[in-house]
Amino acid sequence: MPESSPPVNSGAPERVLVITPTYNEAPNINSAVEKVLAAVPSVNVLIVDDASPDGTGQLADAIAAADDRVFVLHRAEKEGLGHAYLAGFAWAFEHGYDVVVEMDADGSHPAERLPVMLAALAADPNVALVIGSRWVAGGSVVDWPWFREALSRSANLYARLALRLPVRDATAGYRAYTASVLESVIDDSVHSRGYIFQIDLALRVHDTGHTIVEVPIEFHNRVAGTSKMSGGIVYEAMAKVTAWGIARAFGKKR
Repeated sequence: MPESSPPVNSGAPERVLVITPTYNEAPNINSAVEKVLAAVPSVNVLIVDDASPDGTGQLADAIAAADDRVFVLHRAEKEGLGHAYLAGFAWAFEHGYDVVVEMDADGSHPAERLPVMLAALAADPNVALVIGSRWVAGGSVVDWPWFREALSRSANLYARLALRLPVRDATAGYRAYTASVLESVIDDSVHSRGYIFQIDLALRVHDTGHTIVEVPIEFHNRVAGTSKMSGGIVYEAMAKVTAWGIARAFGKKR
């Protein structure tokens, strides 16, 4: 499908792109996009589909055909969350967006908190990343099995201590970046596939000296579809955080 260009900025101070990676999210994608556009009607949405065999890509095309705020980027195969976001970021930079938002398509991230996150990003010029956080005061999870919560809390504690990263929910996938800072920290060394991708980018932003703000959210476990969490993703995260932590202890940031 040929890609269209996003509309020219109509005078809003910032152009915001919400990137939603998808793989087999047919039951969720319509609702996810509707909620984002209801919460902040001025944003654009980019659905990045990794050749979902369940027809998610075709549903995304139909949504985009009906609403000129929505765009679709089709990828040839499933390569992991990090690769999907990097493709979406490149599209955002190419099309001149000021703010780039990461958001899952499974309904776990509350769209109604997006205005608060965008306001927090705009409130201070030194803020370059706002995270929708489960593990700060006021944040919570709903319908998560105890072992998932324990795993997430433990992983985030380990990352915070090993990397000296002042973030309580570094694995969170709901976040808003200043596009210029995000573009400045991405290079060929970013190749993480799973949730370590989120830790990697938070660490890179922190190392620039910019501020990271965490906004509390209520995170809901997905109702439909299958989680993409796996043992390989957990292993990748633990191995890389450990290696980065050791390197940083000896004064090498990357």
